[in-house]
Amino acid sequence: MARALVLFAHPCEESFSAALHTCVTQSLSARGWEVDDCDLNAEGFSPVLTAAERRGYHDEASNKEPVASYVERLRAADALVMVFPVWNFGYPAILKGFLDRVFLPGVSFKLEEGKVVPNLRNIRKLAAVTTYGGTRMRAAMAGDPPRRSVKRAVWHVCRPEKLRYLALYDMNRVTEQRRAQFLAQVRTEMEAF
Repeated sequence: MARALVLFAHPCEESFSAALHTCVTQSLSARGWEVDDCDLNAEGFSPVLTAAERRGYHDEASNKEPVASYVERLRAADALVMVFPVWNFGYPAILKGFLDRVFLPGVSFKLEEGKVVPNLRNIRKLAAVTTYGGTRMRAAMAGDPPRRSVKRAVWHVCRPEKLRYLALYDMNRVTEQRRAQFLAQVRTEMEAF
């Protein structure tokens, strides 16, 4: 059975992001995936990279120790699905902190002659399910950092066979009907994942 690590980053259980998270986990489970549901807020993940962690960042023998359980979960996954809202044209701090603290040298990449070499080749499928308060145009004018990060940086360390970036824009004005359509789109994509 294939295993999907679902990283969820939103503190409010009544949020639309929470509904998306439920949709993702249920759809994957229904299609036979073993889902490792990692609700970063519920698990109390600390996003803060400490001074000691930064100093030991390049020491592959010990850099994983503070986040060993998360490293194991990431290495055990065949797919990675990130569910998060875009805030201020970036990741929520807890998700950014996960990437900073867990996507380490020797975990997500290796440095060879100063170049990043992918090291998460176990991740065959990668998806992001997200919402933006602003329009697609506003996101594009800001450079859309989350989309670029997922489709370039996270993709680079995994080199997955499949990549999906599912985004609902303009949440400040989106209708209930449009939210329902997006949930249906996410369900369809996860069932085909």
